[in-house]
Amino acid sequence: MISVIIATENSEADLVHALSALVSAAAEGIVREVIVVDSGSSDNTDKIVDAAGCSWALRPGAARSERLAYGASIASRTDWLLFLRPESVLESGWHHEVQAFVERAARARNGMRTAASFRLRYETFGLGARFSEIYASLRSQLFGMPYGNQGLLISRQFYQNLGGHRPLPELEDLDIAKRIGRGRMVFLRAAAVSSGVPEEGSAVARFRQGLARFCVGMLRIPASLAVKLHG
Repeated sequence: MISVIIATENSEADLVHALSALVSAAAEGIVREVIVVDSGSSDNTDKIVDAAGCSWALRPGAARSERLAYGASIASRTDWLLFLRPESVLESGWHHEVQAFVERAARARNGMRTAASFRLRYETFGLGARFSEIYASLRSQLFGMPYGNQGLLISRQFYQNLGGHRPLPELEDLDIAKRIGRGRMVFLRAAAVSSGVPEEGSAVARFRQGLARFCVGMLRIPASLAVKLHG
């Protein structure tokens, strides 16, 4: 039913949990293949992938957007693609909702031209994490702009018609969400649980990254321009 595509870079610790959440879906035949496209990790990411029986592809130095696009190009077993981040773990039972969405899309007139994303949750405790979850929900529902750690489920045909992931160094998640459009984005009740670990870099760098995402998500500035602000 779906092919899962994950872009990794020294993702050994996170990937173990992300792949574990796919096991029950694979056992029920909903996940037909998992493709991991790596940028050239120096840890044991490749061993984790091999032990889990996933497909492995190496694209040294490639941006995440390019690795996701490459994974989509070699996925061959299904008509639906699910793009995931290695740090996002899908909560128990997620595959039943995905199955229902795919079946409903197959019956609907324009169903194959829709996409879906998961609700975002953080595994960290505290008010800061809860505020971030509320903000993510509002951003997603109002603007149809989920972040990459919420996952993206999209039919292969629709993905190709949109031109796939553009070769951007960052902000590829908002760029493709913008092209999908709010009216064609469905938000599932199941959650993708993210670690909530702040991005590396100085406070100034994190501010610039947040501002760049705000410009793309809220002000609708093209991602190709906001990338320079993101750094």
